[in-house]
Amino acid sequence: MKIQQLLPRRVLPIAFALCLLLVLPSALPVLADDVPDGLRPPKGAQTALVVFEDLQCPQCGRVAPLLVQASHTYKIPLVQHDFPLPMHNWSFEAAVLARYFDTQSKELGDQFRATVFEHQMEISPQTLHGFAEKFASDHKLSLPFAVDKDPKLIALVNADKDLGVGLHIDHTPTIWIVSNKKGGKPFVEVKDTSQLYVMIDAMK
Repeated sequence: MKIQQLLPRRVLPIAFALCLLLVLPSALPVLADDVPDGLRPPKGAQTALVVFEDLQCPQCGRVAPLLVQASHTYKIPLVQHDFPLPMHNWSFEAAVLARYFDTQSKELGDQFRATVFEHQMEISPQTLHGFAEKFASDHKLSLPFAVDKDPKLIALVNADKDLGVGLHIDHTPTIWIVSNKKGGKPFVEVKDTSQLYVMIDAMK
């Protein structure tokens, strides 16, 4: 027996609409309250780049200058989150050291991250601290003793990692363009960095 024979005529449109909701959930808009933590632009910005990165990840090192350039070109924030992967043997400590330089200034923390990316092949667990000490000295700072063991800095890195786990991130870099633009997508993942500028244009 056909469904049309079982349902009154006026019920059919309602039944059809309910079927669409079940079959096509991806067609529904993402409401502002449904946007996950970490995928919103910083306060005062309409659009931003968000990246979860590992300082020991070669692909993160290759992509980092492109993200910085895109941030400057479009004058949008670049929000960097730490996501050190368990197979990398110095990335977590490097992220903690970057957090220390953040406490001096965000610009200095960003410079440290960029310098680490540039010199990844020269860094090992044995040389990382000396590398950070030289960076500090070059910027007229003295690196505190055991700063990489500072529980407050470690907690900041772990908070970023927990945020990434909550977003089901399993690789680095994971890059998102996020936007507050009304009527548009609130976030989209950049899987092909050659399309980064095109995607930012579409989100702005």
